Amino acid sequence: MKRPAKSSRQIQDVLREQNISGQSLAECPVRQVLDQIGDKWSTLMLLALSEKAYRFGELRRLIPDISQRMLTQTLRDLQRNGLISRTVFPTQPPSVEYRLTPLGHSLMEPVGLLVGWAEKHYGRILSAREHFDTKADAA
Repeated sequence: MKRPAKSSRQIQDVLREQNISGQSLAECPVRQVLDQIGDKWSTLMLLALSEKAYRFGELRRLIPDISQRMLTQTLRDLQRNGLISRTVFPTQPPSVEYRLTPLGHSLMEPVGLLVGWAEKHYGRILSAREHFDTKADAA
């Protein structure tokens, strides 16, 4: 399937702009954002928080295979990027709640499209992997 020329032109424009401004590709805004939301846990956190606000322990139980350290780091990164907010309640012991910010909510439509695409094409991806691995093993 041929990709639209517009997408290619947009990529070329971004690369040209990066080169003209003297920025490295590591400073590219698109790469910066995708590095955050494309990691192993961030998308799961965002999808969970799109349903409702969660306390730390609830998130830990919701995604049981994430370590406490990684959960903490992922939440901090999402908060740092303005995608979630953290509210501390003055209880004993203090309770903390996480929720999507308006910026985080604005990300849910494109993430939802990506999730839908992945679900629709996952079988084809698995088949392609199997085909590739079979050819690689034969070589």
